[in-house]
Amino acid sequence: MTSSAAVLDGRVALVTGASAGIGLAVCRQLVAAGARVAMVARTQSKLEAAAASLGGGDIAVAFPLDVGDLPALGQLPEQVVARFGRLDVVVNNAGLHHRGPVAQRSVGDLATMVKVNLAAPIVLSRGALPLLPRGGAIVNVASLAGFVPLRDAATYSATKAGLRAFGRALGDELRPRGIAVCTVSPGPVDTDFFLDELDGVTPITFSQPMSTPERVAAAVMECLRSGRREIAVPWFSGKLATLGYISPAVMRVLRPWMERIGAKKKASYAAKRRAGAAPPPSA
Repeated sequence: MTSSAAVLDGRVALVTGASAGIGLAVCRQLVAAGARVAMVARTQSKLEAAAASLGGGDIAVAFPLDVGDLPALGQLPEQVVARFGRLDVVVNNAGLHHRGPVAQRSVGDLATMVKVNLAAPIVLSRGALPLLPRGGAIVNVASLAGFVPLRDAATYSATKAGLRAFGRALGDELRPRGIAVCTVSPGPVDTDFFLDELDGVTPITFSQPMSTPERVAAAVMECLRSGRREIAVPWFSGKLATLGYISPAVMRVLRPWMERIGAKKKASYAAKRRAGAAPPPSA
């Protein structure tokens, strides 16, 4: 099989949400495979520091931008080509999760989630389409919540389900051009994105093994190497989520048991975090 390095050597990738977490882990693995990266995030100082940590120069370049600025986002692929001379890969990773029941979130919060999680990947992918060559790829980072909608995460679940649907349909459209579209759907991931509102994370989320950003990034790299249409992380959680999607009745039976397990794991995780000990991920 072709190695990631052989596939990506000399290629240019655009990665959103690139200053930390999954996005930064993806950029590290891309650079290690010989690619150059256009790194996108809102906070300029943090993004520039991340780019510098990867070598800066022509290897990793910061493009400070709020992906919620859709007109500017649509123009970004052309700017990347102007800077690097080409664009081969787009990784739609930036995400936003305002946790809690719909009735407890503002209209602005809900609309911003839809804009960042769904509208932005659509707009960025559309802007990149005329520029991607045969052999190019688009990878969307969704969530297992896109398989099984979660209570208190209704809008987030809807955006990730929509992103999965967009990726599958776009992949069919682009197959004749030789451009792959893949969706990576992780369960819980040990990042600041996950920890910022730990109290609001649903217990059922903790029922699943927690992954590292590096493990999710490895799934992105596997997409680029193999052209697979979808990868769930971890594998077993993906199978369980698929079962819940196919048979909601089964999930309703399993949910109370999963929530009890998750509540215990959440309490343990929170206690270790408060004590300053980052626990090793269980997957």
